[in-house]
Amino acid sequence: MQTTFMEADIVIIGASLGGVAAARAAAKAGKRVVMTEETDWIGGQLTTQAVPPDEHRWIESFGCTASYREFRDRVRAYYKNNYPLTEEAMANSVLNPGNGWVSRIAHEPKVALRVLEDMLAPYVNTRQIQILYYTAAISAETQGPEIISVRARNEKSGEEYRLTGQYFLDGTDNGDLLPMTGTEYLIGSESAQQTGEPHALDEADPEDIQSITHVAAVEYVEGGNFTIPRPANYEFWRSYTPLFGDIPILSWFTADVKDTAKLKQYTMFPNDQGIPSLWTYRRIVDPSIWREPLPSGEVTLLNWAQNDYYLASVIGVTAEQKRVHAEQAKELTRSLVYWLQTEAPRLDGGKGYPGVRLRGDVLGTEDGLAKTAYIRESRRLKALYTISEHDVSKELRGDQGIKRYSDSVGVGSYHLDLHPTTKSQRSFYIPNYPYEIPLGSFIPIRMSNYLPACKNIGMTQIANGCYRLHPTEWNIGEAAGYLAAYSVTHGIRPKQVYESAEHLASFQQQLQEQGVELHWPDEVYDSLY
Repeated sequence: MQTTFMEADIVIIGASLGGVAAARAAAKAGKRVVMTEETDWIGGQLTTQAVPPDEHRWIESFGCTASYREFRDRVRAYYKNNYPLTEEAMANSVLNPGNGWVSRIAHEPKVALRVLEDMLAPYVNTRQIQILYYTAAISAETQGPEIISVRARNEKSGEEYRLTGQYFLDGTDNGDLLPMTGTEYLIGSESAQQTGEPHALDEADPEDIQSITHVAAVEYVEGGNFTIPRPANYEFWRSYTPLFGDIPILSWFTADVKDTAKLKQYTMFPNDQGIPSLWTYRRIVDPSIWREPLPSGEVTLLNWAQNDYYLASVIGVTAEQKRVHAEQAKELTRSLVYWLQTEAPRLDGGKGYPGVRLRGDVLGTEDGLAKTAYIRESRRLKALYTISEHDVSKELRGDQGIKRYSDSVGVGSYHLDLHPTTKSQRSFYIPNYPYEIPLGSFIPIRMSNYLPACKNIGMTQIANGCYRLHPTEWNIGEAAGYLAAYSVTHGIRPKQVYESAEHLASFQQQLQEQGVELHWPDEVYDSLY
C-alpha cells in the first residue's frame, strides 16, 4: 500500500488529554499540527478510558490553566444548555452533573468528548490541526539526537503515513514514542539507591508497574435482571486474594487509602449505617438534577479497587502479551459486574443486584466497557530534572513547604497515590504539598526534538502518583505545545529555552499570558502553614 507523506510544524503521537491540550496550544501559537489517535475518540483518560476528573480542593478558584478551566466551564454549560435541569441545578455555578463524590465535576465521557472537539474545532475545521483516527505509530527514523520522521498506520484501512515535523510530542498514555525513537527513559520501579526516596524499592524492577483498570459503565434498574453470562475466568477472580490473605479482590473490603495496611469496608448504595457507597463514588448521571424524567436512571463508572488489574504489566511486553493482559483486565471487570449482579452481599442480608445493567452507549462501545484501559503509569523520560517524592511529600518537605522552581511551567496538587503494582503489589497514599511543574522535567538528556506531553515527563514512579491526574496532565500537554511552538518561532531547541535566562523568562511570560499559573497564590501558602 502506498505511503502518504504528511508534514507539519509539530507532530503529536497520541490524542490523550495531554495530547489534545498540546495540539490546541500549538495551534493557538500559530503552528500546524498533525495528531494521531488509535481510537475514534480523542481525550484519553476523560473519554476513551472513562475516568472523571480527579482534582484538588482549590480547583474552582485556582491551581490549573485557564484552558482547563474553560473546559470545565464548557462542560457545565453543555448540561445547562442541553439537559432539562432543575432551577437549582441551573443556578449552581459549581454544578457537579453526576454528583459523584470522587470529583467536583463528574460527567459523561461523551460530554467530555463533545467539549474537547468543540475546543479544537476552529483549528480542525481550518486544517491547522489534522487528526488521524484509528492510527498508531509503528516506527521512527532518527539521526543522532534528531527525530526525522514517524511512520504510522491506520489500523482499519491499513494506510500508512510518514509524518515529518520540527518537533515530535509524545501524547500516548504509555510513552510509546520513547523506545521507538531511542529516547532514554525509565520504566517501573526505581531503587531507593537511585532516587533516595523512602518509599522506593530496595532494588529497581522495570516490571513493577502500577495496575491498570478497564472501566465499565452501569445503570441500576430496580426489579430488572440483566445478569451477564458467567465470565470464563470468574472462579479465578472470585478466589483471587492478592493483598489480604483471606480477602478476595471481589469483595466490599479494600485497602484503606489512609493506611494501606488496613482494610476499609464499602457497600453498593447510600445507607444509614455510615458505610461509604461505591455506587455514588464515580456516578456520572444523577437524574435528581433533572426537572423532567429522561429514559435513563443513575449511571456510575466501575473504576474501583475491585477491578484494578495487577497480574502483569501491559508496557514493555510483546504485542501478544499486551493483548492477553488487556483482555484479562477486561475479564476482571466483567467478573466484577457478574459478582455485583449475583453474589455481592447486600446490607439487608441478601446477595446480588441483578438490576445492574451495562451501558455501552455511555462509552461508545457495545460491551459496556471503555474503549481502552485506564493507564496510570507510563514510561518516563530521562530528563535534565527528575521530580521525586522529595519534591512533593508533605512529610519529607516539612517546614520547607511547597517546592518552588525558577523554571516552573505550571502547578497541580494531589496525594502521591500509587495503586497496587504488578510485582511488589505495594500501594500507598502519601499526603502531599501542592506542587509546581519544572521545565527541566520536559528536556531529554540527549534527544533534541522529542517532548513529553502526557504522563511521561521526568519523574519517579512515586511522583507519578500525583503528576498523572487530569489537571496536571492537561497542564503538561499545554506547556509542551507552547514550548514546541516557541522553539519553532525562535529557531532554538527546548534545551536552550531551559538554559537561557532570557528565553526562559520570555517563555514563562507567554505561558502566563495564556493563563498558565506558574506558582501557587499566597492564600494557599497561608492556608498550609
